[in-house]
Amino acid sequence: MSEIKSIKKLLINMHCSHCKNEFDEKAIKIMRSENGLLVFQVKCEHCKKCFGMAFLGLGAKELEKSLDFGLGNAKSDKEPITYDDVLDAHNFFQKLDENWSKYIN
Repeated sequence: MSEIKSIKKLLINMHCSHCKNEFDEKAIKIMRSENGLLVFQVKCEHCKKCFGMAFLGLGAKELEKSLDFGLGNAKSDKEPITYDDVLDAHNFFQKLDENWSKYIN
């Protein structure tokens, strides 16, 4: 599966918050792809609203594996993400300075 198709699968059922149009493959631009890092931009083709860049701490192959929804009723030994987890992550990202890249290793 190509990087664009993997990202499209990730964005399935998502749409532009401004005009409500769905994203298509033309909306996705790969900015950087290397081992363990995939950076892309999503821009609505209809209203041209840019959603900036999304950084995934995994490469294209790992993204593809993580999007394998054919696992059926597989159970995870991990706890679900909570509201507090999301707030903690938000606070962490808010406090990053210009040296933020040191956290992506």
